[in-house]
Amino acid sequence: QVRLMESGGGLVQPGGSLRLSCAASGSISSRNNMGWYRQTPGQQRELVAALAYGRQTMYGHFVEGRFTLSRDSAKNTLYLQMTSLKPDDTAVYYCHLDTLRGSYWGQGTQVTVSS
Repeated sequence: QVRLMESGGGLVQPGGSLRLSCAASGSISSRNNMGWYRQTPGQQRELVAALAYGRQTMYGHFVEGRFTLSRDSAKNTLYLQMTSLKPDDTAVYYCHLDTLRGSYWGQGTQVTVSS
């Protein structure tokens, strides 16, 4: 059974930083694609950043160099370092993992950017 545990969300002022973590457990491989998506009420879930094995990291168009995605394969953990946060970045952020057996989502972590 694959589980994804997200952490690191919270309230931050505009211009601030947060680091999200996603710890994966279960039958997974360092070759599995992983990423972060976000969703606001009434909107579709959108890509924030994703790592595909052997490919360049993909970022959502709104990232504009402010976020960095990284992965610690030894810990099966995915990180999203977010800087220069804006109120528009307020959303629930979800971790995502693709395996040969299926696609998995975390429970989500709330990020609120507000003064």
